[in-house]
Amino acid sequence: MFKNILLSLLSIFTIMGCGPDYSIIGEVGKEYIYIEIPNNELNAEIWVDSFIQPSSVNGVDILWVIDTSGSMINNEPQLLLGIEAMMNSLPTSGWRLNMIPNSPPHVYDEAQFPLVPGDDVVDAQTMYNNMSGGVYEKGFDALKAYIEGNTYAPQWMRYDAALLVVFVSDEEDQSNQTSSEFVEWYKTLREHVYLASVVHLDPVDSECNVSTWDVGYESMDATNQLNGVIVDICSDDWAPGVAEASTQVEPYEQYELTYDPIKIKKMRVFVNGVINHDWYYDASDNNVYFTVTPAANDLVEIAYLYNPIIIEDIPELPIN
Repeated sequence: MFKNILLSLLSIFTIMGCGPDYSIIGEVGKEYIYIEIPNNELNAEIWVDSFIQPSSVNGVDILWVIDTSGSMINNEPQLLLGIEAMMNSLPTSGWRLNMIPNSPPHVYDEAQFPLVPGDDVVDAQTMYNNMSGGVYEKGFDALKAYIEGNTYAPQWMRYDAALLVVFVSDEEDQSNQTSSEFVEWYKTLREHVYLASVVHLDPVDSECNVSTWDVGYESMDATNQLNGVIVDICSDDWAPGVAEASTQVEPYEQYELTYDPIKIKKMRVFVNGVINHDWYYDASDNNVYFTVTPAANDLVEIAYLYNPIIIEDIPELPIN
């Protein structure tokens, strides 16, 4: 569920009605668009926020698979704030959340009672502190070992509920299975499965100076295969991305845009590539509200203009 500028459209259309100024061009089966904005007097650019509408679920089990190696110690504050953000974004009932290390030999004895509605970040801190350590950064293998080999797992996990797994690591996953092999196995666990990853992004996208050896390519690939949420581990604030991950388990009745749109009348919403009018925009919270909720598995794309030039970002000139 990414906020991005990618569309999978069947034909050429314009978001300016009959005018040619702003066009979005897509091809069948492609994951890219071509945007042309000639004579742009507004200094505006097109952005498209998109998501696939989740199905309603009967509760959700959440499992954070966390890198507990020594290099992760500096990420502990963001980790706990991220977990708190997820807990606050979840429904008021029906969820359970647990944590395990991403080290396969250390997951078999994990037997902590899950966090449930009413628990807070102090309880999350206690759970994190009591979690086993580990040195093997093998998130895929650790999850499989826990699901298949931990005797406590079946006591708290509900196999009629949705499953959301969040991988957290500052290293590439070193499991003995590929991302595709993992996803194939993971999809057999429940009717509704979701993934999120908090990892190092590619150096060109990362907020910090990261080596390609540490990029979480495998975790990101698995997450992308399930249209999940990816958060840059270098970010000072994981909360927005992690909170977004929690919304995967409930259908969207509203959607917060990435940017503040300009010229609202030129905003367009598409559902499965077809123009949709069952929505309105509220500038007070920068959300699009759906008057008719899109159906499960619908592809929703919100195209709008925004101004990339933010005055606050322009540095002051030195005074001579």
